[in-house]
Amino acid sequence: MADDTIVVFTARSPERIVSEGGSQAWILKPLRAKQCRWLVCTQNQHNPNHDFSDATRPHRSAFLLGKIAGIVPPPEDEGSDRRMIRISEYALLDCPNVWDGGRNPVRYTSLTDLGISADGLEFKPIPASTKESPIIGSASEGKYDRLTISAAKQRLAATYDVKPDAIEIVIRG
Repeated sequence: MADDTIVVFTARSPERIVSEGGSQAWILKPLRAKQCRWLVCTQNQHNPNHDFSDATRPHRSAFLLGKIAGIVPPPEDEGSDRRMIRISEYALLDCPNVWDGGRNPVRYTSLTDLGISADGLEFKPIPASTKESPIIGSASEGKYDRLTISAAKQRLAATYDVKPDAIEIVIRG
């Protein structure tokens, strides 16, 4: 069967991938990636950078299936050779031991070879990304998308030309 799927080994949570509109920032084979229809995210629980990693699923498990909408430069790393895999819809998965242990965090395969079927899954649309929407108004007015601590650190770091781990955010209730 032809490769229709990109599998990534990511330390990011499904919530973060959904809020960002896809998975980033990967070194891909652009021509090959653009021919793929599906993104399968598998969980890496062993990333020591806790500002980057918010992994919540069992190590090596497939936890998200996305319909690929495009291969684009990542908003956090524009100008590099890395790419973001944008998705238009997603379904949550619970498939243990899908990651094969390979050293490269990107792999091309097929859903069939992974033993995953999209039939019967409940796909949800990706909401507008906080990367694409300005923050306007207040929470009580409901005029902006939710913003994660990690995304806020990334945006502030880019604004002030520092690393995200140099940003501290305190929320007082």
